[in-house]
Amino acid sequence: MSMDWDRLRIFHAVAEAGSFTHAGEALNLSQSAVSRQISALEESLKTPLFHRHARGLILTEAGEMLYGTVRDVFGKLAAVETQITETRERPSGLLRVTSSVAFGSVWLVPRIREFLELYPEINVNLLVEDSELDLGMREADCAIRMQPPRQPDLIQRHLISVHIHVFAAPAYLKKYGTPQTAADLDRHKIVVYGEDPRPPFPGINWLLEVGCPPGQRRTPVLQVNNVYAILRAVENGVGIAAFPDYMAQESSKIVQILPNLEGPTYEAYFVYAEEMRNSKRIAVFRDFLVRKVAETQF
Repeated sequence: MSMDWDRLRIFHAVAEAGSFTHAGEALNLSQSAVSRQISALEESLKTPLFHRHARGLILTEAGEMLYGTVRDVFGKLAAVETQITETRERPSGLLRVTSSVAFGSVWLVPRIREFLELYPEINVNLLVEDSELDLGMREADCAIRMQPPRQPDLIQRHLISVHIHVFAAPAYLKKYGTPQTAADLDRHKIVVYGEDPRPPFPGINWLLEVGCPPGQRRTPVLQVNNVYAILRAVENGVGIAAFPDYMAQESSKIVQILPNLEGPTYEAYFVYAEEMRNSKRIAVFRDFLVRKVAETQF
């Protein structure tokens, strides 16, 4: 028994359209030619694939089984065709990018308009969340990660070293004074990241311990499990917090204090799956990120 590609292609079109006539229109074939090919396929399989009714066609159980497989195969072929076409044409299609909430919301979003204007055929779906989506399972096409990827089958490109300093709103400092040393933070309202087994970067709440005697720790006035929300709280005078420098640069409502005090540095990477190596969408987005990072004083 053999199933040739032309008959499977016609079967797929008939199953999608629900009638020989509509499938024939889509394939530019006559209704009788479509019907003959389906009958030949059924004969080779020795089983009917459609129940023929006056209202149209309904898949038999065997037809459902074959349709499920054929749909998957043709879907994969379409994806491969897109990738091959993309290598010789302008990059186009959907690009799903995942990033941490802070980097995605504060740094990337203000710059994404330029990318979309450069590549109008690309549609970006930006997924901002601090949990890591599985690129190998195609939950996203590429990621900006705040630590090296743990999966071995991912390609990574170092983007930046992220430095962290201490910031507050001028209105807060006017009301409570400006701390001169790390120990002075004992008398101030500290805003930190909430309890989380996997925070966006290691040592995120170092401000609770710096300048304290060994074993002691400050009590924060507010904990929020979202770095962007912490920025908004500090902008509105809730207290003092530590941020990556790139976040502070995007806000005109906070100022740096304790300039000699720096938190743990961490590395940011652009990451994508091996199977996306030849994707032009990935390549142009990577090059765009590298260029914009070079333009930013981190």
